[in-house]
Amino acid sequence: MHDGTNGKARSFLSALYEAAHKTAHPENCLPAHLPEVPKGGRIIIIGGGKGSAAMAVAAENHYIATGQANAISGLISTRHGFGLPTKIIEIMEAGHPVPDANSITGAQRAIELAKSAGPEDLVLCLLSGGASAIWSAPVAGVGFEAKQQLTKQLLKSGAPISEMNCVRKHLSQIKGGKLAAAVYPARLLTLAISDVPGDHPDEIGSGPTVADRSTLADARAVLAKWKITPSPEIAAALNDPRNETLKAGDPKLANSDYRIVAAPKASLEAAAAIAREAGYRVEVLGDSLEGEAREVARQHAHMALEAKRRGEKLAIMSGGELTVTVRGNGSGGPNQEYALGLSIALNGADGISGLAGDTDGIDGGGGNAGDPAGAVVFPDTLKRATAHNLNAAKFLENNDSTGFFRPLGDLILCGPTQTNVNDFRVILVDS
Repeated sequence: MHDGTNGKARSFLSALYEAAHKTAHPENCLPAHLPEVPKGGRIIIIGGGKGSAAMAVAAENHYIATGQANAISGLISTRHGFGLPTKIIEIMEAGHPVPDANSITGAQRAIELAKSAGPEDLVLCLLSGGASAIWSAPVAGVGFEAKQQLTKQLLKSGAPISEMNCVRKHLSQIKGGKLAAAVYPARLLTLAISDVPGDHPDEIGSGPTVADRSTLADARAVLAKWKITPSPEIAAALNDPRNETLKAGDPKLANSDYRIVAAPKASLEAAAAIAREAGYRVEVLGDSLEGEAREVARQHAHMALEAKRRGEKLAIMSGGELTVTVRGNGSGGPNQEYALGLSIALNGADGISGLAGDTDGIDGGGGNAGDPAGAVVFPDTLKRATAHNLNAAKFLENNDSTGFFRPLGDLILCGPTQTNVNDFRVILVDS
């Protein structure tokens, strides 16, 4: 058991984290954007991502409640363990962050459904972060194993998600606007939950329904930058002009509309409102932070220590997606590594606690639905670690943040939240 102070801080930190992910839950953010059923036509619902099962449920409930259940059908792909029971729309589970056979089947079936739309129909694409791996049909000439291997290399390299997706979309039959091309000339509406820095539509789920700003040359440059030598089949595909993505002005995008229904900024603001009410001055560092998790943690710890020195009651909040350059063989993810780096940098400073969690409920790890969402940090974290014979610096060196926080009982274990607006981090400085 933790002392009363930790318990109080833990419950307040948890309330902030819950406010962040619940604001972006599909049942709260989707219904207002759902379209009318077209006259004489139907709505074909397809989608992919970590939040897409809950998006499907929210859509289904809406059309059932409005007496239009007979006019909808569809297929959604989500991450293993994220599926939900549905009445009309089929849910498929697939691999994330590394794609599996279901990632190919789900993507190919989505393309077939898109092509089946008639002139009176509307294709509704429900998209959320994670679709890049969950929908993964490789281009001609690229085998599934080669794409899987490349994904693993990119994940370990420390490359930011935008660069990873630049490569992946140029090796895909569905990303980079190609799903919109399959729908054309029928009408298409995409409703998206953003998990990317800057909320760029061509980066959310690798932009299957929009024009792409990146090129094949950019994809080759990413691999060179991170010193990844591609297999011959990947190299050939990235040199083949037929694999270029759709660009702005492409006629096949003419009947396509796109709306973002939830974004990281709103989730940070929901948490910030609660903190302000509790008497904290809130400093939001932005919803699109990138960088090495442990380095960012060090910078944030410095800010917190400065605020403490000034006697200020401050909540420091940030979103975005940090990365981990994997050198050890431990387990964890960017949020847990940030929390471990933060605890070392704070070095037991009194009155400072923190939380870092992925809003989808799972942070790195083995890609299992039971993996931790992140971790919490208290002034006595290092002291309790010493009592458990845990050397924080050695665990950080081995990228084993899960191994560090588990014996302390400081992991966030909540399971899938059914949404995904990226990371949520907060440091509370109590005067």
